[in-house]
Amino acid sequence: MIVRGGRAIYGESVGILVLDTKFPRIPGDIGNATTFDFPVRYKVVAGAKPQQIVATPDRARALLPAFIEAAKELEHDGVRAITTTCGFLTVVQDEIAEAVSVPVITSSLFLVPLLRRMLGPRRTIGVVTADAHSLSASHLRAAGIEPDWRLVIKGMESRPSFGTILGTSSDPEHALDVDQVRREVVETCLAMQAEAPDLGAFLFECTNLQPYAAAVQAATGLPIFGIYHVVNLLHSGAVAPGFAHGYL
Repeated sequence: MIVRGGRAIYGESVGILVLDTKFPRIPGDIGNATTFDFPVRYKVVAGAKPQQIVATPDRARALLPAFIEAAKELEHDGVRAITTTCGFLTVVQDEIAEAVSVPVITSSLFLVPLLRRMLGPRRTIGVVTADAHSLSASHLRAAGIEPDWRLVIKGMESRPSFGTILGTSSDPEHALDVDQVRREVVETCLAMQAEAPDLGAFLFECTNLQPYAAAVQAATGLPIFGIYHVVNLLHSGAVAPGFAHGYL
């Protein structure tokens, strides 16, 4: 067998564009490499603060050159697909995808059209977001979501312990109360289920919510989808699994 080189590193299938953050990224968070069963490669986009990206679509567009440069660096490093740590980046999906030659999915919101097909148009999808006030029609439209679809959208922006993740906390140690966040996420999802009894599934827009998915599922009994599934989809497409150990 002959293999060819040309790079310094190998074996990282998915590249992840990371916002410029300081909060702890616990296992399950997209920014914790142990979340995945395969190697991933990270690239921090300097100056891309979550409170600014979430606040307005214009901020993501203003930082587009930095995102594109970072995506090209990931591709040069050998990744075979790219995603991001912020679901609000739907608004720059096309530009980043066109700038590189590998598949790009910037947000778990792109799963919503698929979920609608899975559940049928009469079932409601619960979208849990970092900030419901800032998740605009333009963010949803960029992900292929139509205004008349049955969605319940609730955000974590008013939850006290979530300020560390949003970047609005003044704590110099960026401490995260994991148990409290878990309770807050479960409470939010239970409220959504009470509001929409026909709720068929949750979609976590916020990439920091996956660590609490098991607790939400135990409380609600519903399927949960998010960026974790996007990364696994990208990996399984970019690196086709072998089945040498299967049997008939």
